[in-house]
Amino acid sequence: MLTVLEAAELLRRFDHVLILTHVRPDGDTVGCAAALCAALRALGKTAYLLPNPGLTDNTAPYFAPYAAPEGFVPERVVSVDIATPGLLPDNARPYEKRIDLALDHHPSFEGFGRANIVRPKAAACGELVLDIIRELTPLTQEIALPLYVAISTDTGGFIYSNVTAETHRAAAALMETGIDYRTVNKRFFQTKSRVRMQLEAAMLADAKFYDSGRAAVLAVPLSLLERFHATENDAEDLSSLGPQIQGVDCAVTMRELRENVWKFSLRTGERVNATEVCRLLGGGGHARAAGATLEGVSRAEAEEKMLTAIARIVPDFKR
Repeated sequence: MLTVLEAAELLRRFDHVLILTHVRPDGDTVGCAAALCAALRALGKTAYLLPNPGLTDNTAPYFAPYAAPEGFVPERVVSVDIATPGLLPDNARPYEKRIDLALDHHPSFEGFGRANIVRPKAAACGELVLDIIRELTPLTQEIALPLYVAISTDTGGFIYSNVTAETHRAAAALMETGIDYRTVNKRFFQTKSRVRMQLEAAMLADAKFYDSGRAAVLAVPLSLLERFHATENDAEDLSSLGPQIQGVDCAVTMRELRENVWKFSLRTGERVNATEVCRLLGGGGHARAAGATLEGVSRAEAEEKMLTAIARIVPDFKR
């Protein structure tokens, strides 16, 4: 694994760079990619982001200025906030074996790049990217704004348990450049569409509770999205709902991506290691936030597999 200085030195030697983000892109992967692209351009490099079809109205504005034009042929490929090649969007698959540098912060990071750097203790990949960029070029508002998006969104507005003093110091450094962080906070943490609120109400009404109320399972079947004519914008980060329920320290959100294809998002307290649970299902992530995807299973079967996995990690888990 590279150090921050080594990663920065490697990037200085790169040009005509294509930066990859993960499937169903969140603020961290988009913010890191946009900031790194801006930093490379500040060095006089040619750099773009590979278009990602999963962008939402919230993340797209930070991505758009850096999207690669059709026909761009990269000399170097970099991935950000991607723990495993399985999280690459379909249009990124041709670059899977060509990733020259992979930057990540997940404990489950597979080190698939020709060169790799990971910081598992970072609450957001944006913290790592910030340190690398500081070695490359002065911090500008153009760089700082998407990095603030990265760090603030991946920490749930700085409330998750993996947030450290270093996370706040990073955010403070970004704010000191004069960025409009208030608009970011309003957009991501204080604004919901009516459809989103209807989705949340339906999820809560249908929620199942286990382990004396300490574990909650909330489902988002395709039929629910169709019922409210919900878009990806409405369904963004629905996994944040379960952990808000009083008394719950193990929140499972299961979303049906396609018929009989279920994506799990697990958010936990200290009692349950989310990474270990999701690893049993072929996924991974952080100790308090992880995910996995199961294909070819019904809703009931998917839920049963998740509960079984939790019980294997937490012996006293009560069904």
